[in-house]
Amino acid sequence: MHDHKGPALIQIAPAEGSLPKSEPVPLAQKPHDHNTRFLVGLDVGSTTVKAVVVDAATDQVLWQDYQRHETKQPEKTLEFLKRMETEVGIDRHNTRMFMTGSGGTGIAEQIGAKFVQEVTAVSLAVEKLHPEVYSVIELGGQDAKIIVFKDDEETGRKKKIPSMNDKCAGGTGAVIDKINAKLKIPAVELTNQGYHGVKLHKVAGKCGVFAETDINGLQKVGTPPDELMASLFEAIVLQNLSVLTRGHTLRPHVLLLGGPNSFIKGMREAWQANIPRMWQERKSPSPTAQSPRTSSKFHRTPSTSRRSALSSSARAKTIASVAIAATIN
Repeated sequence: MHDHKGPALIQIAPAEGSLPKSEPVPLAQKPHDHNTRFLVGLDVGSTTVKAVVVDAATDQVLWQDYQRHETKQPEKTLEFLKRMETEVGIDRHNTRMFMTGSGGTGIAEQIGAKFVQEVTAVSLAVEKLHPEVYSVIELGGQDAKIIVFKDDEETGRKKKIPSMNDKCAGGTGAVIDKINAKLKIPAVELTNQGYHGVKLHKVAGKCGVFAETDINGLQKVGTPPDELMASLFEAIVLQNLSVLTRGHTLRPHVLLLGGPNSFIKGMREAWQANIPRMWQERKSPSPTAQSPRTSSKFHRTPSTSRRSALSSSARAKTIASVAIAATIN
């Protein structure tokens, strides 16, 4: 998803005597008796819906959920809204709502939520909740993004350098889903699938079709499923590091976001193995700081100094929804 803010290629002057331009009417206005008690963040992605309700005064998380929508984005969003209304008590008089994600634009207009582009959402989340982070890697269901931050001396804030692949499913969670459907690895086993100590094979990461072709060939010669999946993790990591960094070097700390990074152990391990190698190749300073704090109870702190600069959040981009709700006024 991209924001196009450049000048129009063709500008047509209004004809003389044309009707005066009417002022746009806001889609959603606060009622006069509005008293903001709750802030809601919704992330409607290509495969899942994430939502969070926070206390407007304290930023305390009161309610959250994360589910696959099975291509039914509006229906799953409506289900979440009804649950928030019943379980927390949100309504139009006490709640402000913000939305992000590839499927959020049209839905936001229907429910009176403010839409926030997802790169902006993630950047706000990192700046607010993880100020020590200077690189973000997010693998979504059908897209991937890397954001590198640099300090802006003039404003005192971080300047973001984003790069996003939303045109091809190669190097995203969709490839993992497709290959796993072929290998038939149970979900629990997939989340525990490792990377360290597993024999790796050459698998193309540039394109999902090429990756599947390589996996098919390896499967025919009897390559075990754990080796196939670990090889796929390696391919996804190398593809994104070579393409999405756009010549920039990741800066520690690095925060891993998105479903595959959050829930699949081997995916995290593949990043933790390959990012330090990239730092060594580019002769970047070795990070020695403590691991970034994380809101996830599933976070596993790496043991070595180089890996200590890598972190993951099992609530994936719900972190972005938290920041939307808590930061934008």
